Amino acid sequence: MIKLSPEQMENHLSRRDCLQLAAGTLLSGAMSPLVLGQDAGAAQRGLPTKTVAAVVTIYTRNSHSDVILGKILEGWEQDGGQGPALKLVSLYVDQFPDGDLARSMCKKHGVPIFDSIEKAVTVGGNRIPVDGVISIGEHGDYPYNELEQHLYPRRRFFEEITATFEKYGRVVPVFNDKHLGPAWADAKWMYDRAKALKVPFMAGSSMPVGYRLEPFELPLNSKIEAAVGIGYDGLDIYGIHALEFYQSYVERRVGAERGVTSVRFLHGPAMWKAVDDGIVSQAALNAAFAIVPKTGEPDVRKDENAGLFLFEYADGFQGALFMLKCVQGTSIGIKLKDQSTPLATAFHERSEPRYPHFAYLLKAIEQMIHSGKPTYPVERTLLTSGILDRALTSRSRRGELLKTPELAIAYQSVAYPHAPRPQL
Repeated sequence: MIKLSPEQMENHLSRRDCLQLAAGTLLSGAMSPLVLGQDAGAAQRGLPTKTVAAVVTIYTRNSHSDVILGKILEGWEQDGGQGPALKLVSLYVDQFPDGDLARSMCKKHGVPIFDSIEKAVTVGGNRIPVDGVISIGEHGDYPYNELEQHLYPRRRFFEEITATFEKYGRVVPVFNDKHLGPAWADAKWMYDRAKALKVPFMAGSSMPVGYRLEPFELPLNSKIEAAVGIGYDGLDIYGIHALEFYQSYVERRVGAERGVTSVRFLHGPAMWKAVDDGIVSQAALNAAFAIVPKTGEPDVRKDENAGLFLFEYADGFQGALFMLKCVQGTSIGIKLKDQSTPLATAFHERSEPRYPHFAYLLKAIEQMIHSGKPTYPVERTLLTSGILDRALTSRSRRGELLKTPELAIAYQSVAYPHAPRPQL
């Protein structure tokens, strides 16, 4: 079983620490939708500017590189205003497609682009002068495997970043965008490599920290009887977002988190039989479906392209995540003990100003680079990466139930504020 050591546990910040570092960055109902981009600035928050190197697949408009690095270069709203207490000082770009912004943005802001990851991390020198590294392996021309996983070079990026750490004898925090891997063997390798070198390592989706419709807070050790999640679009590209959103809630249950013992992918009649037999909570599904934005068919059972990730946790809790084509969003329904009506919330994705939920992800990255400690456990993303990989493997094997002793991943959930409810 993978567990956090006492030393690693001490590295996680308390809720009070998180809120203090995030002070001045949260919304209030009377303010604009992104007061985060109008905060008083790093100096008034008492934060010195820290330097970062970035390693990316591509940098085009509205790519993940743009909506993360663009906020460092041009402010939270990417309008030239105040941004995080971070300074981008070097960049490695793997591909330069049509519409590339890397060259023009780096020329505008005086950031050198290097032709190797080692040079980017060392800023072309013979030491590591940066305070952190941001690795963005998302978007670009990369192959798919037989499981339909998009084989972004996240392991290669991390391998070269950490090889540079070893060569020059210094380790700094690293953030990996989205899931690890995406193949399980690569995800586990990245995690083990970070542990071996004692790299402060964080990864994941923007959804756990982004905007909510009908937000609610779950205290640690909540008595969750059932939870059903809903995601949409591609199983690999959006399945990880839905799993991260789901896990960020169910990890708050009593006794969590100790990992997952089995994973299965279902579709068609077998999927709805799991609901009718009570394996999956109909009430929690109804709540999740009611709140998520729809695109067409209002009857979820008529979604012919629906699929279900079904996974059992080590404590016996039943995980269930539907991937639907009749919705345009991500949600969760949660049935608490002694409460007749399930709670439900959905991720609220907005494109302006410039995908602002990524500003809240960047706040978490900023906090890690300033503190030298992960803002929340990378084990959450290791677990969701493993669930996704195993679900896609089960799908390729016609719904075979897969035992997953490798997913005995234990960690302690930590409190970190997500973006407040947006003005609609």
